[in-house]
Amino acid sequence: MLFANVRRLSLPLMAGLGLAAVTQLAAADTLKFGIISTEASQNLAPLWDPFLEDMSEQVGMEVEPFFATDYAAVIQAMRFGQIDLAWYGNKAAMEAVDRAGGEIFAQTVAADGSPGYWSLMIAHQDSDLHDVDDVLSNASDLVFGNGDPNSTSGFLVPGYYVFAKNGVDAATAFKRTLNSSHETNALAVANKQVDVATFNTEGMQRLEVTAPDKAEQLRVIWKSPLIPSDPLVWRSDLDEATKETLREFFMSYGDDADEQAILEPLQWAEFVASSNDQLLPIRQLALFKERSEVAKDDSLSEGDREARLAEIDGQLDDLDTRMKAIQAAEAMPEDAAANAG
Repeated sequence: MLFANVRRLSLPLMAGLGLAAVTQLAAADTLKFGIISTEASQNLAPLWDPFLEDMSEQVGMEVEPFFATDYAAVIQAMRFGQIDLAWYGNKAAMEAVDRAGGEIFAQTVAADGSPGYWSLMIAHQDSDLHDVDDVLSNASDLVFGNGDPNSTSGFLVPGYYVFAKNGVDAATAFKRTLNSSHETNALAVANKQVDVATFNTEGMQRLEVTAPDKAEQLRVIWKSPLIPSDPLVWRSDLDEATKETLREFFMSYGDDADEQAILEPLQWAEFVASSNDQLLPIRQLALFKERSEVAKDDSLSEGDREARLAEIDGQLDDLDTRMKAIQAAEAMPEDAAANAG
């Protein structure tokens, strides 16, 4: 009798363990795809869903999107193994590579064939602000819409070219500073809720489709040098079979008209192979910005300041050497062909 009771109790337990095993197996067959918050998730989901459904079908695994309110949450999700791969901007990708075990494996190609995109500073069409000098000379009276701190075009690039190079601290120079997504910043300028804000050319193209009346209210007052196209990053500890499956999918996606139609709302044409070396110019920007801040930091002693500047200069020299080596390697086949001719 006791044996029968134990047997009756153990059957549900065994069934439960079996169900747990199946659930764990199902989870292993699911890929979590992180998507940075360039705009509200309810706007991003319809753009991404067809692509992720196609991806699920072609790689043979369920692909689930992971949306968050800011870039940092997507980086942290990769750090703690909550996502397997993600679409990042270059600055966020740098953080994911350095702090979250990420590795760049692919790069997007813009629908118009552009080799990258550009950071912008925007003001309202009715504004008296026409260039960076107008902004900086009137900063104490202006409300500034800065980008997410992990955004390349919304924060890092203007942070260096507009502010650091002019010896201005964006965090204290303005009457008020707000950090928001590209879309939120653009709409805030169009609605005259902020005076000036960061934006980018991809966001402008998107806004011209989704809210053309708002886009018409914007004036571009500054445009950056070219920024490399966005990278795709996977967890470096993904198993090699999964990496190979993903690599094959991304390197072939966009070859036919149906796939091109799915990529069009994302403003992409295809993907190309890439690596962490894509981040070298972004690392230079970050170090240049840090150097400018250290050089004017009065809290440091002269000795500490010089030591830190020397350390940063050494890092910049190392980056420059690596970039020259890569450029030389890329040019080698052309040189060999020219010599052969």
